[in-house]
Amino acid sequence: MTSYEPPSGDRGAVPAYDAVVLAGGAARRLGGADKPGLRVGGRALLDRVLTACADARTTVVVADARPTARPVLWAREDPPGGGPVAALGAGLHRTTAQELVVLSADLPFLGAATVRRLLTALRASDADAVLLTDADGRDQPLVAAYRTHVLRRELAALTAEHGNLTGLPLRRLTAALDLTRVPDPVASFDCDTWDDIAAARARIREHGHVLDEWISAAKDELGIDLDVDTGVLLDLARDAAHSVARPAAPLTTFLVGYAAAQAGGSPEAVAEAARKASALALRWADEADETDKAADAKPAAAPDTGPDAG
Repeated sequence: MTSYEPPSGDRGAVPAYDAVVLAGGAARRLGGADKPGLRVGGRALLDRVLTACADARTTVVVADARPTARPVLWAREDPPGGGPVAALGAGLHRTTAQELVVLSADLPFLGAATVRRLLTALRASDADAVLLTDADGRDQPLVAAYRTHVLRRELAALTAEHGNLTGLPLRRLTAALDLTRVPDPVASFDCDTWDDIAAARARIREHGHVLDEWISAAKDELGIDLDVDTGVLLDLARDAAHSVARPAAPLTTFLVGYAAAQAGGSPEAVAEAARKASALALRWADEADETDKAADAKPAAAPDTGPDAG
């Protein structure tokens, strides 16, 4: 059992993997609320997790079907409510990739970078699985990357021993595995209680997180899958507000988005449209400055001394 720390700045793409998201729990500590549908930052918890594993070749959600932000496959353990091991077994049947990311549906701060980190660590080791540990150092087997053939083998062994997987705790599965652990108290934070939900909602409104959270939520709501340099757009909004008029900021950023869409909608198209609009705003400001300077330099009119002056 080892601990893995990836090289800093490791953002490389990873080969194909599948994802299984467990979303069918009873949420007893939430009074039976529909936990996957609870919203944090305007997005359902399930949709936030699905965004984190959006590049999975196949994503299986083990729960009753519901509308989601992106298409997924659905599965259900038999009988429903059979626990996480039974749910994992049901989801595993619909996957084919050699690596599998297994996630719970209540991880508000899980991001794509963490999923890549788990998969990169799995491929860099001989371990059967790589999982996160929480702030207290506890294993989080539902934020983990597994070798699929190992899961199939161990689930088959548990089925042979117990007759079925219903009611088995996850530790019966992970106890037989060679695990690598990755500490991450933020990405491993899960929402089991209303206090957890409140803490998650408060955190994303903190100054250091709110803008990224808002942009992610807006992209999901609008169906936009585009990464752009938000700094460029903020600079544009500043230039338009200061150089033209405050209402020019939102209107100009809208026009830039429209122009970028007409140009193909790539991040480069957004950057180029923003550059042109920002340059225009600065020229606008320069003209105003030149006009003001010319007015200040103009000599005052001479007093009228003609015969009718008196």
